[in-house]
Order: sequence, then C-alpha cells, then structure tokens
Amino acid sequence: MEIPHKRNLHSKTLKTVIIAVLVGFLLISAFFLLYDQLILGIIFLTLPFGLLQVSFVFLYPRVGIITALVVNYFAMGLARYIPGPLGLSVDALLAMTWLAVIFSQFNRKVNWRLAWNGFTAAAIIWYLYALLQFFNPEAISRIAWFYAMRGIALYMVLTIPLVFLAFHHKKDLDQMLKLWAWFTLAGVAKGVMQQIIGPDPWEQQWLAVIGGKTHLLPGGLRIFSFFTDAATYGGSMGYSAVVFLIIALHTTSSRQRLFYALVGIAALYGMVISGTRGALAVPFAGLALYAVLSKQIKMLITGGALMISIFIFLKFTTIGNSVYEIRRFRTGLDPDNPSLMVRKENQERLKVYLADRPFGGGLGSAGNWGLRFSPGTFLAETPTDSWYVQIWAELGRVGLSLHLMILLYILGFSSYLILFKLKSPELKAKAAALLSGMFGIMVASYGSGALGQMPNGLIVYMSMAFIHLMPHWEKEESTSLRPSAQMTAAHSSPENLSK
Repeated sequence: MEIPHKRNLHSKTLKTVIIAVLVGFLLISAFFLLYDQLILGIIFLTLPFGLLQVSFVFLYPRVGIITALVVNYFAMGLARYIPGPLGLSVDALLAMTWLAVIFSQFNRKVNWRLAWNGFTAAAIIWYLYALLQFFNPEAISRIAWFYAMRGIALYMVLTIPLVFLAFHHKKDLDQMLKLWAWFTLAGVAKGVMQQIIGPDPWEQQWLAVIGGKTHLLPGGLRIFSFFTDAATYGGSMGYSAVVFLIIALHTTSSRQRLFYALVGIAALYGMVISGTRGALAVPFAGLALYAVLSKQIKMLITGGALMISIFIFLKFTTIGNSVYEIRRFRTGLDPDNPSLMVRKENQERLKVYLADRPFGGGLGSAGNWGLRFSPGTFLAETPTDSWYVQIWAELGRVGLSLHLMILLYILGFSSYLILFKLKSPELKAKAAALLSGMFGIMVASYGSGALGQMPNGLIVYMSMAFIHLMPHWEKEESTSLRPSAQMTAAHSSPENLSK
C-alpha cells in the first residue's frame, strides 16, 4: 500500500516539473522575441500548450474529437488572418485521436465491435471508391486528389467509427450540442458585426481578391461571417436552426428550452442575412421530415400549412420587396432567374463531357481545387455550383449513384431507428432533430456545396454516428436498471413483507 504523504510528494514533484518546463519555454520564447525572432518565439510560446493537448488526447481520446470539432468550425475563418493550411489541423487531430484509441488498448479493452456496423461499412466503401480515383486516367493532378479527397471521403471514414469508439454516454451528445450551439451564436454575432460595422481589413482584402464578385451585390453585402463564403454560412445557419428549434420543442428544462430556441431563431436570422437562396431548402426540407418523423397529423398539417404560406408569400406576392434579403430569396423561386439558367447551361455542358466518362474527370479536377491545380481545363473552368454536380463531374455517374445510395441508406436506417426502435422521448427528439437537419443540408446541397464544406461535414458525420449509438445507450441503460428493479421486486415480495 502506498503511503499517502509519498503520493502527495510525487504529485507536488510532478507539478513542480511541469511548472519549471512551462517557465523554461516562456523564457526561451521571450529571448527569441526580444531578438526579433518572431517565428521561433511563437513556436516556443505555443509548444508547451501543444504538448499538453497531445497528452490530453492520448489520455482521453474523446478530447481529440471535441478539439477537431472546434478547429473544424473556426479554421477556415482564421485562415483569412493566419496564413497556412489550417484545415489540415483537422486531419492531424483525427489521426492523433485514432492513435490514442489504438494505444488505449494497452490500458483498457476497446470494444471494437461498436465501430463495426452499416454506417462504418458505408463510409469505408465510399472512401475506397475515392481512393481508387487516384488512378483515374482522366485526372490531371494527384495533389488535387489529396486535398479534395479529405472533405469528400476521408473525414467521413475517420469520424464515424471514432465517435462509436470514444463516445459512450448521452452526456457526450449533449456536450456536442452545447458546443455547436455556442459556435452558432458566435457565427451569428460575427455576421451581425459585418452587417452593421462592415467587413474588417482582412475580409475587405478577401472581397477585393476573391469574394467580391459573388458577395458585393447591388442590393448590399452577402454576409459570410467567419465561414468560407455566404453559401456555406447560410446553409450552416439553416442547419443549426432546424436542429435547435426542434430540440427546443422537446426540452423539459425551461432554461435549456429558452437557450436552444434563441439559438435557433438567431441561426434563422443568420441564414436570412447571408442572402443564400438555396439555404431556404434547409428549413423547408428539414421541418418537413420532422413532421413525418413526429407521426403527428396535427404537426403535419400545421407544418405543411406554414411552408405553403411561406412559399405563397415569396412566390406570389411583392410584400416586403423593399427588404433586400426578402427580394433576393424571391429570385430563388423564379424559374427564369439568370443565375439558374447559367447553372442549367453548365450542367448540359457537363452532361456532354461526362457521357463517355462513367468515373468522372478525377477527384479534385473541378471547383476551387481544379482552378488551383489544373487551371484552364474544362472541369476547372466550368462551375459546378452544387455538391452533387461536383460529385458527378469528378467521380462520374458511378460515383454519384454510389454516393446517393449511401446517403439514402443512412437516412432510411436512421428513420427506422427513430420510428420503430427508440423508446426514450428525449433520444427520439434529439435523433429526429439531428436527422432533420442532416436531410435539410443534403437537399440544399443540390444548389450549393454546403454538405462537404467545413464546418457542416464533420457535424453531419458525428450526427450519423450519434443516431446509430442511441439504441445502444437505451440497451445499456435498461440493463443497468434491471438489477435494481429486480432487487426492489425481491424486497417487496410477500415473503419479505411478512418478515
């Protein structure tokens, strides 16, 4: 048996060593900064915190996923201020978390069977198809394949099984939802600052070089917050609005109900000021699916009437035309809208090009990666303007068919779990909220690339895994309650009562 004062001595010694190391790094950093060695000074200033983060990830792998979620949400916005491939930090965190899970096997047994299910199998199949695209003879750049493959397939195959292995309790989902809610509020706050004060100097530079053509319109600035662009911002805010408004309807705590309702309303406002017409599909599709999952005729009728009313208001009236955001959303319902006509023309051109290319033109050959690594080529110079059109252009009709089948499988199986398997009203509501939001962002991705953009992709993949975990949580909870129930029954039996 260890003597208590020795244990305290060891603890004090460890704390002293840690403090001494931190002070040492700070002194070295101060020395370099004093002599104008800015890069070395910053490295030595941040290195101890990086080492501390790595230690926490290896001790508690779930910390790695949570950190990846945080970085995933803010990395693209920070890239305007801090040069460098910040998006790769998400890859590094996910890879490190996988190493932490593998090494944790030496201390406690990892239940690998939790990670092996239909969702993981679907992610692996999709990743293998993307991996084979490296050998696509139509591809111009292999470097472009590396960058494009990450958002399209790698994050999915890394994230889904990690959630199964690292998150074991309902409170893990609650923590993710709270973080997401606060991130959403931060996104709305930054968007409102852009709307009232205007873009800061770094954002002005981005508008001058890249974004001005699509974001500086005659009616005003399309708000993009700290996201890559207004389309991603609008889609993400619509996604958050659907999820948190549904959760607010079913939360028993009045404080949490108010919090999630405010987050949902704020997110709707963020979606509106983004000026992203395609984002309207997120609440329309998401709330429609929720009405079906709720299995309530009154909800179906009310929701249907509300959506029809909004459609009529935008399509057949001119009320509110003086408001730029309403006027812009109306153009999204105009079949003769010039932007829509250009998209249709581009899709016709792609149809001809892809007629004899069933596996597409190669991963990374279209969109931003195409412009960066293979400029001047047909796919690089033809805007896709849609997640699914991009998949079709790069991975061909075979890839698009496979992708749609996987999404439909995940939607169908998740709906089955909600409708027929889950018993807990709390879990059913949260699963319905997550699935409805996912469905909304999937539908909206017909007109934008929102599904595969940060931060939506990682949140969608985590949501898929959490929905699949819910029946397991229910089973574990009923198993843990059963012995106590049996004990109560035994104590209350006639034999015991007569003693």
